[in-house]
Amino acid sequence: MTTVIVEEHDSPLILSLPHSGTALPDGLRRRLTELGRTLPDTDWHIDRLYAFAENLPATSVTATFSRYVIDPNRDPEGSSLYPGRATTDLVPTTTFAGDPLYLDGEAPDAAEIAQRRHTFFDAYHRALAEQIERVKAKHGLALLYDCHSIRSFVPRLFPGELPALNLGTNDGRSCASALQEALEAAMAESPYSHVTNGRFKGGWITRRYGNPAENVHAVQMELAQSAYMHEDPPYAFDHDKAQALQPTLLGLLETMLAFGENQ
Repeated sequence: MTTVIVEEHDSPLILSLPHSGTALPDGLRRRLTELGRTLPDTDWHIDRLYAFAENLPATSVTATFSRYVIDPNRDPEGSSLYPGRATTDLVPTTTFAGDPLYLDGEAPDAAEIAQRRHTFFDAYHRALAEQIERVKAKHGLALLYDCHSIRSFVPRLFPGELPALNLGTNDGRSCASALQEALEAAMAESPYSHVTNGRFKGGWITRRYGNPAENVHAVQMELAQSAYMHEDPPYAFDHDKAQALQPTLLGLLETMLAFGENQ
């Protein structure tokens, strides 16, 4: 099983796609609940939505495995990214809605979690770190854009409807203020609702790699899935909505590259 797919290109821009995968290791599917087998918390079609980015050109690092195997965007030591608020663990045992993922007695133990970390989590972060170092060596900086999406209504995680565009910069610590401001301006010019550092401030990837002082600028973009797909099973891609959204996403990525050219 290939765990990570890397498409290298020459610009300083890297797209991280940690949650669009759906692959499960042998034997895991039978241990999941009927709901769990549908993988409802997948960042559906994100790879397809951002496929245009290779023409910029942007490098991409994509996990093929489901986030239910292990979540590359969680602190591997188990610290909560949002203390006091509902979230899911490094190896989730519930859905975002709080429903159990495993049949009784089938949840992984510590040894299995450690093996998953070695096989999947570490492989993803090794690939991502290698690409960051590669483009930084070539260009003097790296621009990391972490691609995510979630259903627009998840009452356990946030009240009401999520804005379409949710920019996370770890409260301004993961990228230069000038880049955050430029991205905010690009969002404001779009027809979509948007917020910066709202419910989603950036996960472990943004927080782990974003270091403006070392010329690594990282942001997370959490999209409301209603902006480009049908949120109910079978989670179909909506061509018209996606086509309407892609110019806004292109504008955000071009803003990242323009920032890099001016450094």
